[in-house]
Amino acid sequence: MPRKRNSRVLFTALAVAVLVGALVYAFWPRPVLVDIGKVERRPMHVTIDEEGRTQVHNTFVVSTPVAGRLMRVTAEPGDRVEQGKTVVARMLPISPSALDARTREQANANVTAADAALRVAQADMNRALADQALAEGNLERTRRLFENGIASKAALERDETALRLAQANVDTARAAISMRIAELNNAQAQLIGFDDQGLARAIANRAEEATPLRAPTDGVILRIMQESETTLSAGTPVVEIGNVSDDLEIVAELLSTDAVRIEEGAPVIIENWGGENALEGAVKRVDPWGFTKFSALGVEEQRVRVTIGFQSPIEAREGLGHGFRVEVRIVVWETDNALTVPASSLFRSGEDWAVFHVTPAGRVEKRIVKVAANNNISAAIADGLSEGERIVIYPSATLSDGVRVAQRRVEGR
Repeated sequence: MPRKRNSRVLFTALAVAVLVGALVYAFWPRPVLVDIGKVERRPMHVTIDEEGRTQVHNTFVVSTPVAGRLMRVTAEPGDRVEQGKTVVARMLPISPSALDARTREQANANVTAADAALRVAQADMNRALADQALAEGNLERTRRLFENGIASKAALERDETALRLAQANVDTARAAISMRIAELNNAQAQLIGFDDQGLARAIANRAEEATPLRAPTDGVILRIMQESETTLSAGTPVVEIGNVSDDLEIVAELLSTDAVRIEEGAPVIIENWGGENALEGAVKRVDPWGFTKFSALGVEEQRVRVTIGFQSPIEAREGLGHGFRVEVRIVVWETDNALTVPASSLFRSGEDWAVFHVTPAGRVEKRIVKVAANNNISAAIADGLSEGERIVIYPSATLSDGVRVAQRRVEGR
């Protein structure tokens, strides 16, 4: 009986011990699962990212030198041209305008008058020729009489002079006929309109004599402003030419607050331009003036143009032309040996930056740190941490000094 009583007491004590242990285990504080990273030394840079577009630095626009009719431009964008040799367009004189009824009647009257004047000149020519023939006959008779001693020398000289006067009148009449023919042609030309069939044939015959417009520089045709045949005034742009190979650059419009941080010569990483590898570049110029621009959301922004030159060889950017979209990352800070932490491990503590340092005992303590640079992926720490220390990434608002933490396990690891 005593042995049975002792067994019951022992079993009860064991059950109580197990229950107490289970309660202690259930209510014992468990470590908070967090993502933990390390403080590392590695190269780091901070960039200003923006979209840009390519452009040829020096473009040449071929314009019409005089008013005239541009023949259809047969060149195509991308065609290579040579300075002073390649003909990019041709021009003809301006076609006559249409004639209204009054102008046509006036022109017809002028033609009639010119034709009548020509007939008068031809009649004067006939009279001058008759006078010349008479003077030649008189001179011949007087010369024979003079040789026979019948006529005087004065009579001979008088008939010689009369012949010269008659010849001069013939020359005058002949010149008058040429003048009247020219006046008739001029009057008939006033009747030519833009719809005249003879004019169309004349233009077709003179097409090869059209004034050529030649390329002012070596390069390629970037765009054609006027392709179809049309009448243009002097100075109208026709073709734009540039050297895509040697004269290509990038223009990016940056916020003025970012532009003040950029210096000439700053390295640039050019991405998403269409090729497999990123290209290298350098800042050539930061414009000294800004302009107002509205964002897609309607926010007024002050922008500054930054010009970037290519550093990569031409072969590396093959296919990149004028007006192409690219993305540029302008380096404003870089070092080869930065003490870095993930940017997501930082949080604000008053006016300072702080991180949660994980102690060897597995508890966190808040550390105030001094951030030298931050590129939104990594942050360079100037003071407050040492290489190799562990810190909490994405710290939650429930963490505080002394809380036990453990590494969160990710499936698949």
